Amino acid sequence: MRVFALQETRMLGDAIAGQLGCPLDPLEERRFEDGEHKTRPLVSVRGEDVYIVQSLGGDESASPNDRLCKLLFFAATCRENGASRVSVIVPYLAYARKDRQTKPRDPVTLKYVAQLFEAMGIARLAAVEVHNVAAFQNAFRMPVVSVTAFDLFSAEIGQLVGDGPAVILSPDAGGIKRAQLMREAFERFRGKPVGFAMMEKRRSQDVVTGDLFAGDVEECSVIIVDDLIASGSTMVKAARTSLTRGAKKVIALAAHGHFSGGATALFADSAISRILVTDSLSQTLVQQRLHPEKLMVCSLAPRLAELIRRLCAHESVTGLTSVEDL
Repeated sequence: MRVFALQETRMLGDAIAGQLGCPLDPLEERRFEDGEHKTRPLVSVRGEDVYIVQSLGGDESASPNDRLCKLLFFAATCRENGASRVSVIVPYLAYARKDRQTKPRDPVTLKYVAQLFEAMGIARLAAVEVHNVAAFQNAFRMPVVSVTAFDLFSAEIGQLVGDGPAVILSPDAGGIKRAQLMREAFERFRGKPVGFAMMEKRRSQDVVTGDLFAGDVEECSVIIVDDLIASGSTMVKAARTSLTRGAKKVIALAAHGHFSGGATALFADSAISRILVTDSLSQTLVQQRLHPEKLMVCSLAPRLAELIRRLCAHESVTGLTSVEDL
């Protein structure tokens, strides 16, 4: 087995390798003056089962397109040099939200990205908490794994809310299933019932509307669950509404902390007491520039290391994915 992590995801890659009990395999990354790049393994991959870790969220260091091209080219390079199988571990999958047409002549970008991975001869792709699991599974013709992460937050949430009443809130109808799975995981952790609530949300041209609220949050700690926090406007709206309905405190929770654009307002807003995310995207700059005391980061390294171990051993990944074991 060979495990590589590209530069932009090196910190998480090191943590995954540490959980596996082995160092990351070495590679060379070169960026040329004209913006082109070259990446190659510095060890033989012939006949090896290769795993490549690369998150595809853009930041100041590289765009999603740059990261995607680097991952595709490096995966193809490993195949070109005799790897028996190449699997990619993508903590955050760019373009996963664009999984259908919502306006005339819209692209279905997730489908196009899937075709790129397939063209490179990649055997399997694993991504963490994709926006829509059904669309993700249907976009790819190769095997994919939708890794779950929300159950990893249970201990942190338990410390924040204590023994008092708690409610899981979905900020929109599309996230109800995700929030229900989080509720079930937290109930198993607490050993007692957890409430549920939901809001209506419609987004058009980056304007969020919708006033419907269902559920009782009075005197409760409210945990808003979403797959991604970008500007944070959805979270702030849901938090303020919860407080006006009598909630004691509000915690924002998401698998992916993108924190783009107006996220400064999210961290400054007193309606939200804590923000919990995973390290699917690097939070170093956020912790340096915004309110580090408000942000809690849950590591994906143990889960992704266990996923790689099971995949390499051809074992079941049940319990690590968003697919329920009934």
